[in-house]
This record gives sequence, structure tokens and C-alpha cells, in this order.
Amino acid sequence: MNRMERPEPGTEAQVRYTDSDYHVVKSGAYVRCAVTGMAIPLDELKYWNAARQEAYVDARAAGEREKAERAKK
Repeated sequence: MNRMERPEPGTEAQVRYTDSDYHVVKSGAYVRCAVTGMAIPLDELKYWNAARQEAYVDARAAGEREKAERAKK
């Protein structure tokens, strides 16, 4: 997203996650945590899983998802 572009407040972004970064596919102000459903402003997004293409609100949520996925195996 261009720094000059400001997404509409309240719009959810579509994001493609890679191992070390993410790329905004559709402009928006936030993404949703895959565990809690909370909105995560893009400028605060720090935790995601590239293989699952999921975002997490914090390290605890990421750990909960990982633990749940391991328990399935």
C-alpha cells in the first residue's frame, strides 16, 4: 500500500503472509485474529503464520493456535 493511501476506517484488508513479511492484496485498516476474532490494525500486526495464512493479535494467540494444531496430529 502506498503511504499516501489511507484505507477507509473500518474496512478489513486482505493480506498475503510470507515467512518474514506480509503483502496487502486489498487495502484496508485491519485484519482479524484467527484465534480471537479481534481486529488488528495493520500498523500493529506482528504475528502471523505464512503456511496457514492467518494473523494473530499477540504471541499468546499464536501459541494457542500452534498448540491446537499440534494436538490434531
